[in-house]
Amino acid sequence: MNSTNTSSISELAYVSKATSLSERHVKNTLQLLNDGGTVPFISRYRKEATGNLDEVAIESIKKNWEAFQALKKRKETIVKALVEQGVLTDQLKATIALAENLTAVEDIYLPYKKKRQTKATIAKQAGLEPLAKIIMAQREHDIKYKASQFIKGTIASEKEALAGASHIIAEWVSEHTATRNSLRRLFQRKATITTKVIKGKETEKESLVYEAYFDSTELLSRCPSHRLLAMLRAENEGIVRLKISVDKEEALDHIDRFFATSNNEACTTIIFEAVADSYTRLLAPAIANETLQLAKQKADEAAVHVFSENLKQLLLAAPLGEKRILALDPGFKSGCKLVCLDAQGKLVHNETIYPHPPQNKLDEAIKKVKSLVNAYKIEAIAVGNGTAARETEHFVRKIPFTTDIKVFMVNESGASIYSASPIARAEFPDYDVTVRGAVSIGRRLADPLAELVKIDPKSLGIGQYQHDVNQQLLKQELDTTVAHCVNAVGINVNTASESLLSYVSGIGPKLASNIVAFRTEHKGISSRKALNKVKGLGAKAFEQGAAFLRIKNGEHALDNSAIHPERYALVSQMAKDLKVTLNDLIGNASLVDSIPLNNYVSDEVGLPTLNDIIKELKKPGLDPRAQLKVFQFDEGICSISDLKTGMKLPGIVNNITNFGCFVDIGIKESGLVHVSKLANQFVKDPNEIVKLNQQLTVTVVEVDESRKRIQLSLID
Repeated sequence: MNSTNTSSISELAYVSKATSLSERHVKNTLQLLNDGGTVPFISRYRKEATGNLDEVAIESIKKNWEAFQALKKRKETIVKALVEQGVLTDQLKATIALAENLTAVEDIYLPYKKKRQTKATIAKQAGLEPLAKIIMAQREHDIKYKASQFIKGTIASEKEALAGASHIIAEWVSEHTATRNSLRRLFQRKATITTKVIKGKETEKESLVYEAYFDSTELLSRCPSHRLLAMLRAENEGIVRLKISVDKEEALDHIDRFFATSNNEACTTIIFEAVADSYTRLLAPAIANETLQLAKQKADEAAVHVFSENLKQLLLAAPLGEKRILALDPGFKSGCKLVCLDAQGKLVHNETIYPHPPQNKLDEAIKKVKSLVNAYKIEAIAVGNGTAARETEHFVRKIPFTTDIKVFMVNESGASIYSASPIARAEFPDYDVTVRGAVSIGRRLADPLAELVKIDPKSLGIGQYQHDVNQQLLKQELDTTVAHCVNAVGINVNTASESLLSYVSGIGPKLASNIVAFRTEHKGISSRKALNKVKGLGAKAFEQGAAFLRIKNGEHALDNSAIHPERYALVSQMAKDLKVTLNDLIGNASLVDSIPLNNYVSDEVGLPTLNDIIKELKKPGLDPRAQLKVFQFDEGICSISDLKTGMKLPGIVNNITNFGCFVDIGIKESGLVHVSKLANQFVKDPNEIVKLNQQLTVTVVEVDESRKRIQLSLID
């Protein structure tokens, strides 16, 4: 953020009102942000200053501060333009200063905005503006006589003069702020969205996916975000025409009351006609478009929220941990690509086996897998869930291993994107994409977060309409989500990839690269203190990032904890006061509970920070993610043709949308549990009932094999 050291009162008032937070906490938070603080650092290590605000609240302060700066910049631009035109008055300047949003500012500026040649500008050039003012004053009863006085130049008759004046009035009506606001409220309450199929498109196969929108009408305010985005996509693909409208007579009533204020029939008749013209030609298209854009913005925000929630759950999925893994990328004709990884995810072996048709080298494949499991002391097997996944899973489960080998089906969405990426080429320059893809599957099992940060979130098969929403908004939200997850977990500085390091608070891509180079040169990083020697990593970056970087068996006992180095001395004092060593204190819950926290409260450190320290001392470096559970699909279900209505099947939630969730039941097609089938009661948000990667039992409600659609239910 770039700003002065302290926010102005108007700035504080704006952000405080938008966030419903106290000005004191907003001011302190903005100060920390302006000083180079990151959201993860501030929310975790500056709780006293922020009033214990979480990441969501701090992110909201940041976004609204940015909105205020954009509003301020636009006001300055408009004021400058008005000065150049020579029309800025003190009253106009004050009105602009008091405007609370961009819409209000643009409405104020609208009458002064340079326009292309319009009917109104042509009429003004013909000298008809005085006539328009006379009509609007509604005091002249013989308006035709007045109009005759303007017959000159291009105006050849009274009729032409009145028509020109009417065009000017229509433009004034369209620029009237109160009128625009009244219509905005009407459209927001009562606008309908109507779609009609374009003639000839109704018979095209590609159009049938939008069949529900071939002839539909509903209140825009009640149109769910996913349905609006679907309609807009159908319009963009040239399948339907879309229209936003309200009852015209009701709209005209809203406008007339601002302008027809007398019983002068001669003038009011012209004004009524001008109002109708203004509404049809200028206001309705503008307000309808504005209303649709606002609805689209809200739909985008809803879709982005769904996507970010899914991404968060996906990234924070339970890891298997540092285990030796054999990973299989299944296939029929091309075989199954097989890789062996050590406990740190390093590739130690790769080859291809052919257990399925057409090669059918089953015995050879069994022998090979058994041999590799023994040779590399494999502890778990990961099977990608793509083509031939179920057949490969069955093949692996039937192998008689001498030890208890857990088999996991792993969602491989985006693995092919990763395998062809510059990141993958840099990691494995001597291997082809099939090997890289199999490695990604194995590493996802060990640590989903560490592997998935390397892939564009839009390629992970989660969310809804992510390609239709505002891409800048989506990227910002997803980057924020990834950073939140990385910093919530904390990462091992000696094993983390450059991609993972780049999301750590205060680090970024350049410093991440420097950290990797430093640890390579020095054969590892032995302490957090040593991070100060990394090229370019200054005091601010160390402050922001050190506590999120963990060092196992580091030089300092707290280097593998979430306790910030700035509090090491405080914790050492606690141990000293208890007459024990730091190592004796860490992990000893009874000793930790005996610490009299109030003795350590100071101007810098309050109870929120002290409570975090106590929690961390009890279980230092605890991974907040859940434990991974073994899961097995129904062995009798291999394709959609095996499904029957009424079947109860085990499944895993692999996507959540506003209209329900999709469940992987072990076949190519995922089934939909519509929001109405999630529970016996009304469900507003599917996330209240299900979570990504949740294991559950579903009932098959309907199977449409021709359209590859499966309807499921959670209601027993």
